Amino acid sequence: MAEDLDELLDEVESKFCRPDALRVGMAERPKGCGGGTHSSYRNRAKAKETLRSTETFKEEDDLDQLINEIFEEPNFDKKPFKLKSKSSGNTSVKASIQGFGKSCSPVYLGGSAIQCGIGTNTSWRACDHLRCVACDFWVVSYNDYMWDKSCDYLFFRNNMPEFHKLKAKLVKKKGTRAYACQCSWRTIEELTDLQTDHQLRWVCGKH
Repeated sequence: MAEDLDELLDEVESKFCRPDALRVGMAERPKGCGGGTHSSYRNRAKAKETLRSTETFKEEDDLDQLINEIFEEPNFDKKPFKLKSKSSGNTSVKASIQGFGKSCSPVYLGGSAIQCGIGTNTSWRACDHLRCVACDFWVVSYNDYMWDKSCDYLFFRNNMPEFHKLKAKLVKKKGTRAYACQCSWRTIEELTDLQTDHQLRWVCGKH
């Protein structure tokens, strides 16, 4: 009975244990002797420990291989590009919003007491970046000046935008602001919405 058990255990060891473990077990076990049962049990216990260690190493190797395969997936290489393009898109949208906020809405004119800047419904400021869509000239303005009543179209046509020529028709008046392009001119004292003057073709030129 003991010999049959030994043969069965030997067969199990040969299938599931490493060859070096078997060699150690066979060397310690007396050949052809029934009295070697205790030594066989001891060898088999060592073989079982060796088998457990082998399985543990195998599981760790499989886990490392699985982790490496996950990090080598091509999807991980694609994600940063998607995030980058998304980020770029957000930046473009923000830039557009900021650019839109720099234009005057509505566009105001004002006397010298009115601060210049970006005009809004809550910030009443005179636009200082006006452009005429009729003559395609930038609008000039002069604080504490008004235009002489003798000004005409030919005067501005011939002298814009040089101040040393325009000052011939400028009259000192505190609190006023003189505006002009090559085809139109105005003297403004108070905050005025540009839309109320239908003859002017001036727009905010800020971008």
